[in-house]
Parts: sequence; C-alpha cells; structure tokens
Amino acid sequence: MAQEGGALVTDVPVKRPREDEENGVPATTVSMETENNKDLPDSISSVISGWFSEISPMWPGEAHSLKVEKILFRGKSDYQDVMVFQSSTYGKVLVLDGVIQLTERDECAYQEMITHLPLCSIPSPRKILVIGGGDGGVLREVSRHSSVEHIDICEIDKMVVDVSKEFFPQIAVGYEDPRVTLHIGDGVAFLKAVPEGTYDAVIVDSSDPIGPAQELFEKAFFESVAKALRPGGVVCTQAESIWLHMHIIEDIVANCRQVFKGSVNYAWTTVPTYPRHVLELFIFISLDACIYISIRV
Repeated sequence: MAQEGGALVTDVPVKRPREDEENGVPATTVSMETENNKDLPDSISSVISGWFSEISPMWPGEAHSLKVEKILFRGKSDYQDVMVFQSSTYGKVLVLDGVIQLTERDECAYQEMITHLPLCSIPSPRKILVIGGGDGGVLREVSRHSSVEHIDICEIDKMVVDVSKEFFPQIAVGYEDPRVTLHIGDGVAFLKAVPEGTYDAVIVDSSDPIGPAQELFEKAFFESVAKALRPGGVVCTQAESIWLHMHIIEDIVANCRQVFKGSVNYAWTTVPTYPRHVLELFIFISLDACIYISIRV
C-alpha cells in the first residue's frame, strides 16, 4: 500500500483568552471531550491558564499537568480527538482523547523498551508486525535491527500518522525505511487475515483499553497473535498500570497463560509523562513463543 504523507492544517482555532472575573488571570480552555468518550463525563482533559491537565477515569483521583507554550494542532479524526502542543519542559506533546501518548523528551524510554527487549530475545528476527504505533517511534527502533527484512504496521487512524510526520519528524522517521509497509485499518481484522506463522515478532503499541484500542486487550486478539507468530516468535504489548489497573493486568495474564501457556516475569523503566511515572514489562515464556507485556505505570 502506498504511503500518504504531507502536512495537515495546523491553524486550528481555539477559544480566545478570557479574563478570570475573580483574579484577572488570562485562561484559555480547550476541552478534550469527544464523541468517543461522551459517555464518560470525567474523561476530559483541558488546557486551563496555560497548563494541560490529563484527567481520565482510567486513573481516578489524580492528574498530570504540563505547562503549555502553544497549541500546534487540534483536530478530530473518525476515531478520536488529536492534539499537539509545545510544552515548556518536555518539547512537543501528542495527545489522543485527552491522554498523553508521547513527548519529545521521554518517548525514547517507551519506544526502546517495547521494541528492543522482544527483538533481542529471539535470534535474527526477520519479519515484524506493529499494531498501532502510528507515531512511527517503534518503526524507528525496529529499523535499527539489521536482520529485519520486512516491517508491517497497521494503524487505525491516518490522522495520527499524518500529524506525527508533520510535528514529530524525528520519531516518524521510521516511515522512511524502505522495509516498512503501512496499512491503515483495524489491527484486529488485519491479524485475522494474516496467514499462520507469518511473523517473528508482533509489537502492540496501543492506547488505553477504551475506544478504538479496546479489542487489543481481549483474549480473541491474543489468539490471533498466536496464530500469526511462527514457533519461537515473540509478542510485546502495552498493558496499563500495575498500580491502577490490576484487574486489566490479571485478565491479560490469565488470557496469555491460556493462549501461550507461559510463565511470568517482568522488567521496568521510567517514563515520566505516563501515569505513576514507571513502565513495567511482564515477560511470558512458553515452548512456542516468548511474550512480553509492557505496562504503563
């Protein structure tokens, strides 16, 4: 499939600054509530008085804030609200449905961990599938492996790809690798159509299990992954916070034990702009595959 690029319109209007009647402090408010989360009234992140605050029912009772220098892009795709802003301390920030997906300052910690641990765990990986990862960071890291011959990426939201190419070229550089084939579409459907034993590794760089990424956390999805992997292959997937989402993790662990019949270990690294500031990795080992599950904490 031919790749499509090019700049998106970035002159997106936001509400004009108003004077706070109580203290006279200018405040610009940008609601991140969208059609995808309209049934979750607490899932609203906003820019208020120059600060972006990440507010979501996925981490109740807490929020992470970054100072905003300038909103660079805001648009609504067929699937989610997309925003890019320039922060004071973390460079440019990509936000989907009010949740930070990456920042220029700390994206390397996530991209490197979710890519190199699985790919370095098997000998000479040749054919790789990335589900999600529309920003291109995982592609950038996969391309560093000289044994890799082909990389498929299936991203559901073309706007994420285009916005990343425009505002995060040092991350989206992964799309420039000639070994990469971009597929715009649903990752679950893509996997179901993949012939058995196609890939040496599957890396699932998904958003949280609400909205378009929900199916990527279910047992049927892992069964499709198992079918797509060759014997001895590896899968690595983002799997939420060990401090906030133990019920989700327990479900993933139980499903993967049934599908891959593996044991569990974990490693971790820090990602400051993810909730609780830690990224952990559950590692599943089986006779047929080695399965890493990365956990946002």
